[in-house]
Amino acid sequence: QVRLVESGGGLVQPGGSLRLSCATSRSIFSISPMGWYRQAPGKKRELVATMTRGGIVNYAESVKGRFTVSRDNAKNTVYLQMNSLKPDDKAIYYCNGRHRESDYWGQGTQVTVSS
Repeated sequence: QVRLVESGGGLVQPGGSLRLSCATSRSIFSISPMGWYRQAPGKKRELVATMTRGGIVNYAESVKGRFTVSRDNAKNTVYLQMNSLKPDDKAIYYCNGRHRESDYWGQGTQVTVSS
C-alpha cells in the first residue's frame, strides 16, 4: 500500500508560479514511475509529467518548458514546479505512483489561474 499526499495548490495570476509537492508513505525508490496528472472541469484526466526511478522524465507537450518535475529522495517527495501559468492550467492536480504493478493516487490539489 502506498499513500500519496499532495500540497501546494492555490490561486495564482497568469504568468505566476506554484510548486506542488507529493509526499509518499514508502521509499520513493520503490515507486516508479511517479508523476503528476490533472483534470480540468468536464475533461478527462491527463498526464502532466512523470519521472522514473532512473530519472527519465516525460512531459505533456502543453507544459514543456514551463513545468519541471523533480524529487527529493531523502524526503520521499516529488515536486512539480509550475512557471508561466496560464488559465488553461487550471485543474485538480493529482500525484500518481506505481508500486508493484499497482497505481496509487493522491487526493488531488486544486490549481486556479486567474486574474
